[in-house]
Amino acid sequence: MDDRTLSPAGTAQVAMRGLDGVPRHDWTRPEVQALFELPFPDLVFHAQRIHRLHFDPREVQISTLLLIKTGGCPEDCAYCPQSAHYETGVKAEKLMEVDAVLAEARAAQAAGASRFCMGAAWRSPRDRDLETVCAMVEGVKALGLETCATLGMLTAAQARRLKDAGLDYYNHNLDTSPEFYGDIISTRLYRDRLDTLEHVRGSGIHVCCGGIVGMGEGRADRIGMIATLASMPSHPESVPINLLVRVEGTPLAGEAALDPLEFVRTIAVARIAMPASVVRLSAGREDMSEETQALCFLAGANSIFYGPKLLTAANPDCAHDLALLDKLGLVPMR
Repeated sequence: MDDRTLSPAGTAQVAMRGLDGVPRHDWTRPEVQALFELPFPDLVFHAQRIHRLHFDPREVQISTLLLIKTGGCPEDCAYCPQSAHYETGVKAEKLMEVDAVLAEARAAQAAGASRFCMGAAWRSPRDRDLETVCAMVEGVKALGLETCATLGMLTAAQARRLKDAGLDYYNHNLDTSPEFYGDIISTRLYRDRLDTLEHVRGSGIHVCCGGIVGMGEGRADRIGMIATLASMPSHPESVPINLLVRVEGTPLAGEAALDPLEFVRTIAVARIAMPASVVRLSAGREDMSEETQALCFLAGANSIFYGPKLLTAANPDCAHDLALLDKLGLVPMR
């Protein structure tokens, strides 16, 4: 796939559109490509400038993600150690009890988290399991935390039920571009993901939707993913950008590491294209230097997952994150 389709003159001309920081929903791939091809200092400057139009640049929203149902997922996502298709050492476990989840939520709140996310390794939830999750949502909401869930595909009725329980955000990532998607997942279609997002949006729940980079895709696919997100009728309120965590036993275990500066570029382009969205620096931070993370914050990232574990992957511990935020003069968003 050719990553360069514009001349330098065309890049400069197209890049000027969208730099006023006003949210728009008609982004084209050439326009997103033009952002990626800006000189690095210019790109980060514009991303930081636009970030300041919509957010306090010192504030970082802190979320905690708890895996409430582990392993045994029938999907074949090539990056996921929870897929039943791969031998990764992750064992299938039952859905957690409500009281145990609420205890974890209280601990997360005490550690400084303002949003509590619950994830389950399902293709889609069964209705009886959804009722248990709704009880969790109600309990977490009663603590004063924002609530988020990622449970796989949803029907419109299931999305409405979660909304009635008080769910604030639903995470359902696009993962990558439409063109590269089939190289990563064969057990569901890109259209299936878009349908779930439409059900979530239609129910009144905020959308959390981003993707994963470093899976062997080209820049054209990172362009395609961001163009798809940024051309939605409503931008996702939260946009997680994940760096692939390579796990032994998955098809992507041997994938080459993505250039850290290309990752920073992806964060910056997401910030410019979706200026009012929270851009989350998500999976993969355990493998990032402090300098890379600092550049990501400078490029417009303003959310992280907090705690020693992110689903089944390692994540920087709370003390390390607090020390880094303090070193950078950043504070938790309230």
